[in-house]
Amino acid sequence: MSQLRHERIGLVINPTAGKNTGARIGREAALLLAAAGHEIVDLSAMDGAHATARARAAIADHAVDCIVVAGGDGMVHLGVNLVAGTDLPLGIIAAGTGNDNARELGLAVRDAAKAVERITRGATRRIDAVRLVTTHGEARWFVGVLAAGFDAVVNERANAWRWPKGQMRYNLAIARELGVFRPIPYVVEVDGVRHETRAMLVAVANGPAYGGGMKVVPSAEFDDGMLDVLILHEVSIPTLLRVFPKVFQGAHVDHPAVEILRGRQVRLEARGIVSYADGERFEPLPLECEVVPGAVTVLT
Repeated sequence: MSQLRHERIGLVINPTAGKNTGARIGREAALLLAAAGHEIVDLSAMDGAHATARARAAIADHAVDCIVVAGGDGMVHLGVNLVAGTDLPLGIIAAGTGNDNARELGLAVRDAAKAVERITRGATRRIDAVRLVTTHGEARWFVGVLAAGFDAVVNERANAWRWPKGQMRYNLAIARELGVFRPIPYVVEVDGVRHETRAMLVAVANGPAYGGGMKVVPSAEFDDGMLDVLILHEVSIPTLLRVFPKVFQGAHVDHPAVEILRGRQVRLEARGIVSYADGERFEPLPLECEVVPGAVTVLT
């Protein structure tokens, strides 16, 4: 392994990630990177939008040689949207609660020293990313899983509440949603082949996991040039309650109501659904996305 040559590191820290451990681990990583001889360009800001604006300005000015993000899957999502489709490498200091993408990429989790060692003395890996072009012509990217069913509805409900905080808010949102949720009519189009169904959950996977260790599509790979589309077709709520917990072991894929389609381009249609990608609020349906092989260079 050779010493990383990137001297100017654009660092974006999420101070609230991982129950506020993001700031501590991010600062520790910054000190270690500086001790290794790198110039740290702090691009952190009060929120993701301002951090993105600062980072894009630094990239446009050629003020940084790589981007390093410290936080959870949301920060990986931010970093991917900064570097996708370029040769600018992305380093990840996993300091969030879920850290699904970092973990599935084999990166250190909540360990600043190991993460910095990977960044400064490791290799690079090209991985796929998924691109969506908005109606305004803006490219949006994700690298892990896009949720567009029961899971997305729960996220939307939970994010509308200010209280309670943390995981309890999502647990309560699940309980509330179970009482009113009904199967959703979908059109799922994969590489031009149209499927109409009623389903509980539809997920588009570039990586295998989301939601803090849920192996929604355990066979998905970051660098195979393909998307895996999981459909949990219509089942009763009691069956959903039996099947859904199996996602943590990836055992749900054996259920007869689960179907996995593979392709390079995916279009989803459903009414009233806002998708979530890498755990972040993404785009309302209908949407169309495609995998771009090797779109992101990760320092691993």
